[in-house]
Amino acid sequence: MHYRRALYGIIWGGILAAQVKYSNEFLKIGVGARAAGLGNAQVAAVSDATAGYWNPGALPVVPPYPQLILMHSEYFASVAKYDYGTLAFPLQETRRVSISFIRLGIDDIPNTLRFYDGNSYDFSRITKFSVADMALYLSYAQPLRDTTLSIGGSFKVIHRLLGPFATAWGFGMDLGLLYRKGPWRAGVALYDATSTFNAWTFNTETFEEAFILTGNAIPQNSVEWTRPSLRLGGSVHIWQSRRVSIMPALDWVIFTDGMRNTLLKSRPFSADLSVGIELRYRDWVALRGGMTNFQQARQWNGRRYLTFYPTAGIGFRIWHFGVDYALANFTGFSQGLYSHLVSLRLDFHPTLTKGIFSRGG
Repeated sequence: MHYRRALYGIIWGGILAAQVKYSNEFLKIGVGARAAGLGNAQVAAVSDATAGYWNPGALPVVPPYPQLILMHSEYFASVAKYDYGTLAFPLQETRRVSISFIRLGIDDIPNTLRFYDGNSYDFSRITKFSVADMALYLSYAQPLRDTTLSIGGSFKVIHRLLGPFATAWGFGMDLGLLYRKGPWRAGVALYDATSTFNAWTFNTETFEEAFILTGNAIPQNSVEWTRPSLRLGGSVHIWQSRRVSIMPALDWVIFTDGMRNTLLKSRPFSADLSVGIELRYRDWVALRGGMTNFQQARQWNGRRYLTFYPTAGIGFRIWHFGVDYALANFTGFSQGLYSHLVSLRLDFHPTLTKGIFSRGG
């Protein structure tokens, strides 16, 4: 319960402060257990339906049949739940589209604003509400001239909910490029390319009286902006045989919203690093490791030192079904706040659909 109340306070306080710099931070957590195991080094390494999120320009490398991926993880002693789902499918031989949905939410938060009316306490006036951040992605990609270079984009609709107290709607766009040459891949993704806005509407009648009694300021309707960020990187199969392949990957994420506590920081740009490596056996089993969230910390004597969060994961594929697992921390709060991420993948290969319908007939 204390986790739930503390997180609610953090979210509410962040909205009241209108921190434009950290707007829509839930979209920077990442999606997919494979990506998490690789430390989120994905802009060039992504090869499944999650490309609509990581790099829409990589959608043409997704198999030429529908692919469904679902992910679930939990944070802060299972108080906050993070869910993701995506479906990618071909339009033509080389063109791809996908639709994705993200939800990060805290449910069943007690609303005690009317618990005390100034004279008496009444437990029947305690209700519950949810705080949730949601985003819908619509993505499209196609090759340019040949199959070595592809381009894509994702239009995203954002909805943020603070129980009955406030709501926000926002819109934005991501753009991506992927270049392939033999075992090499290079990718670039520009997130919030035109800056993404959230328009907040506060239902002050639901909390105005309580705020006045406690001396809190009444928030006003406002608009917050998420400035563009750039992710660029590469991957290469340094060893690839009929049975075993080894693929390292590296991403640089460049923020344009001022100084952050990242590996490289300045004004107005800061840059963070993600690295990962994947060992795969016949596409049946994959072992993954990575490093992310590089930060500078300070000792008691004032000396600085570099920290990072390691990640690890494993994946299995049987016929047209895949399961990926990762242990990672992308919240940035504490080394102890690691979470389990699980992704399920289903490939609607023609042999699968034919088998289902033939058995059903």
